[in-house]
Amino acid sequence: MKKRLLCALLAAAAAVSVAACAPAAESGGASAGGEEAGQETPAEGVTEIEFWYGLGGNQAELMEQIISTYNSSQDKVRVIGVQQSSYGDTAKALQAAVAAQSVPATTLCSHPDLRTLYGKGVLEPLNSYIEADAEFDQDDILDSFMDYCLNDAGDIMFLPAWGTTQVVYYRKDLFEEAGIDPEWAFADWLNLAEACRQMTVKEGDEVTFYGFEPMSGSDCLVDMAYSNGADIISEDGKTIVFDSPEFVEALESARQWINEEKIMGIHYGGDGWEYWYQTIDDVMEGRAGGYVGSSGDQADLDFTKIAAHVQPGFNGNPPRPYADPIVLGMLALASDEQKEAGFDWLTYVNKTGTIDFSVNTGYVPARQSVQDDETYKAYAEENPQALVILDQVANYARMKFIDPTGGKIDTALGDACDLIELENVPAEEALKEAKEIAQAALDEYWAEQEG
Repeated sequence: MKKRLLCALLAAAAAVSVAACAPAAESGGASAGGEEAGQETPAEGVTEIEFWYGLGGNQAELMEQIISTYNSSQDKVRVIGVQQSSYGDTAKALQAAVAAQSVPATTLCSHPDLRTLYGKGVLEPLNSYIEADAEFDQDDILDSFMDYCLNDAGDIMFLPAWGTTQVVYYRKDLFEEAGIDPEWAFADWLNLAEACRQMTVKEGDEVTFYGFEPMSGSDCLVDMAYSNGADIISEDGKTIVFDSPEFVEALESARQWINEEKIMGIHYGGDGWEYWYQTIDDVMEGRAGGYVGSSGDQADLDFTKIAAHVQPGFNGNPPRPYADPIVLGMLALASDEQKEAGFDWLTYVNKTGTIDFSVNTGYVPARQSVQDDETYKAYAEENPQALVILDQVANYARMKFIDPTGGKIDTALGDACDLIELENVPAEEALKEAKEIAQAALDEYWAEQEG
């Protein structure tokens, strides 16, 4: 799973203060272009660049391995990794570094944060670098990831490294025992509801086994609505439309399945990601037939029992789940020499590092050609669910809604989804009330833009 943080940027005066301490506090690294403590001065002809990333634990160790492999693979660039505590903190530190006029050459961050920084002129556009690289092959990058990297003018703001999506995980044995074909059940949410009616076990008013458990929160419900032809905002970006009949129909169905028929269960609340792991435990321990979860859940699942499937569509329509990349950017204030070196490093991560990271974490690689790579082939042979996830991103996935209000629309919709799932509030009522809140925030945003 990936935690998404959309943080407000620091004011310039405060940013300078943060810049003075952020890299040292996080990793002991040097400022951009300087020497890292304990490291040799780079050899003549070698360009040294910093790479700031917000990964922790095993993922941070893996990133350092990728950096080390890259450094050993050539003699022109030396990358120094500087670890931050999260993607959001990386964005804050970058803004601080810009204010202090001492930036890293490259970074890994969430796409909303880098989109904001690009709009402020902090990032270097990549078009000219890509055009000069005959081996880049932009068409090989998954469209559902690359779409996030383009601005309205078609400029390439940054590159995807890897990403995530939410797919179905289900118990192969339990579906077989119930005599239900998974291909039929997961072709459509309406089919899945019928399968759940057959599989759910009740003792009086108590459910002892749920046919399926959607993950609580807005993501799963919004994917259902998009498959039904719905949208969150109008094409011109000025009107909230998540109270449309298509949106209401999808979410009202989910409300009835969860709260009235009680053929689907849902966990919520707890400490941090507790609800998520409770959902996984229900499926792993045989209390539910399946659930919708992240591609990053693979390490927590036993695939001798579990299989993956593309999300269902809704009401006879094809699936439209979101895909969500983590992206790589290059800082505009870096020197020309550092930018050339930085682009070489970013393309290495986009082409090669994406494979290393994906096979060790379960996240989705950025390029379709990974299926031709021997390392990925071996991984996919042992982990066939990885190809299901890649298929979903390559053939069905859409961009996730990017909230122009800084999260106010997302919050209003998320609150409505909680009311529908957890409080049994009719979808039409919950979405209508949420629309009023979201529309007010959107009107305020446009007033600021046009004023």
